[in-house]
Amino acid sequence: MGIPAIDPSEVGTSGLAWLLISYGYMLYYASNLISEGSDLLLLVPSLAGLVGSVVLPLLGAIPDGAIMLFSGLGEVEEAQETLAVGVGALAGSTIMLLTVPWALSVYYGRVDFSGPDLEPNYKGNPKVTEGISGKATGVDLSPEINHGARMMMLTTLPYFIIQGPAFFMTGDRAQMSEKEHWWSLAGFVFCFAFFVYYLFSQVKMSNDSAHKLKRMAIIKESLKKGKMSLSGALGDQITYVEKKNEVQKRSLGLLRNSASESQFEPDAEVMELLKDILSEAFRGYDQDDNGTLSKKEFQLFLTDFHENIEADQVDDVFGQFDRDRSGTIDYNEFIRACYIIIKQSNEGSQVVQVMTTPTAPSRRGISREESSRMTMGEVADTILDDDDDESSVEEEEVPEDLTQLSPDEQQKAIKKRAFTMLFIGTALVLIFSDPMVDAMSEVAVRTGIPAFYVAFILAPLASNASEVIASQYYAAKKTRKTITVALTALEGAASMNNTFCLSIFMALIYFRGLAWQYSAETISIVAVQFIMGMWAQRDKMSTYQAYHVLALFPLSILAVAIMEHLGMD
Repeated sequence: MGIPAIDPSEVGTSGLAWLLISYGYMLYYASNLISEGSDLLLLVPSLAGLVGSVVLPLLGAIPDGAIMLFSGLGEVEEAQETLAVGVGALAGSTIMLLTVPWALSVYYGRVDFSGPDLEPNYKGNPKVTEGISGKATGVDLSPEINHGARMMMLTTLPYFIIQGPAFFMTGDRAQMSEKEHWWSLAGFVFCFAFFVYYLFSQVKMSNDSAHKLKRMAIIKESLKKGKMSLSGALGDQITYVEKKNEVQKRSLGLLRNSASESQFEPDAEVMELLKDILSEAFRGYDQDDNGTLSKKEFQLFLTDFHENIEADQVDDVFGQFDRDRSGTIDYNEFIRACYIIIKQSNEGSQVVQVMTTPTAPSRRGISREESSRMTMGEVADTILDDDDDESSVEEEEVPEDLTQLSPDEQQKAIKKRAFTMLFIGTALVLIFSDPMVDAMSEVAVRTGIPAFYVAFILAPLASNASEVIASQYYAAKKTRKTITVALTALEGAASMNNTFCLSIFMALIYFRGLAWQYSAETISIVAVQFIMGMWAQRDKMSTYQAYHVLALFPLSILAVAIMEHLGMD
């Protein structure tokens, strides 16, 4: 029994329900802390690649892994019984992530199909025609999604290693354990090898579009919520890219000779970074939709993004790019002007960062009078959203948070906050996973429902809720990029279950002398992954097909029940 030491068998029905809700909430809260802490580390450029490719998927698997680990501890005979909770958590987590949030992501991220080949039209307005058939809407399945599906199917191999021989073995727990002993070791070795290979492949792909889009989305979200200033969010990102490129150019003898050129002209990669983050902001402040910003609009933009600088300094920067003295700058000039301000603010020169109440922003479709009544949260929310949702946003007070700090201090505060959240989240998982296993086992005893089915339903609600919410958030943006982020994250979570979490089971069977007697459950887990893997190899998925995906969740439970009824273990 872990901490808190309350034995579920000694409480009544209401007490058991309270324990289940309490432990489930704490695991949900802990998984959110881990997710948010990992996301914060993506704002630290020196750590972003490693965090996005290794830390994020690893920490995301900790809640499930902890439940599985604690389900196999204790007395051997008792552990063999409670291990069904761990298997239920593994199956429920894997199948739920590949069905329910996947289907919801397709639904919320759907756009109209158009053209002779019926391709998703992400440039349409509106993006979804009201009342249109589910067969005429859907999402794009990018090459990154195709690759993630193949990786997911590949990492199911350890299931075959342990389950293949198990089909031909009979006996009690001790006999099965002895017969499966070396097969479980082989499975553990393959799980670990695939785990390392998966992380290695993720590191190599840390700069691919899916990982990059995830980082860009986190930066936009931080700016939208007013957590960071423009220079605080992008200053270190720009410095990191420039230093990396400088090393590459020096090795090739291509380093720039002019210091002034480097100061005022961002290279191609930095330009791409700034455009990814600021394109929506430029369109939002381009009130007359003519592709330019006036000096007043530019200064309003800086104020809204916590870059309040002296008027004469704005004049200097604006004047560098308004060469024809028209009083406006175009999109590329806007990006270069932002680059100068971010660089100067980050270096502590000229630009002084002052935190004041923002003036009214000027945005397309909103009058000056309407803008003056909007909060900072509403301004940033409208400008940095990728979708075209024009529904009203509830007014809320956005905390000053980190925006009062200098860019360097913001980065330090981010690291401190992120590591604190990761530590607390991981500690809570370790504390409450064991009692959660005991509570689910007691629910199974009192209801007469096998522990597998109880854990199949309840465990994902606690440990995977953050992944479900995050996937819906990204998908609802209705862009090709964000649907890629949403669906590849779900595939990555399944791959981590196939490697990191399954390796825990293999270790328990090998080192503790437990038996793998889960043929029906294994068939269900592998079948769903292969069905989803094959569907994800297509170039698009319709909303109608998403309903079929959603149906796989209850069908997988039914399949297990039927196979067990027919005598399969």
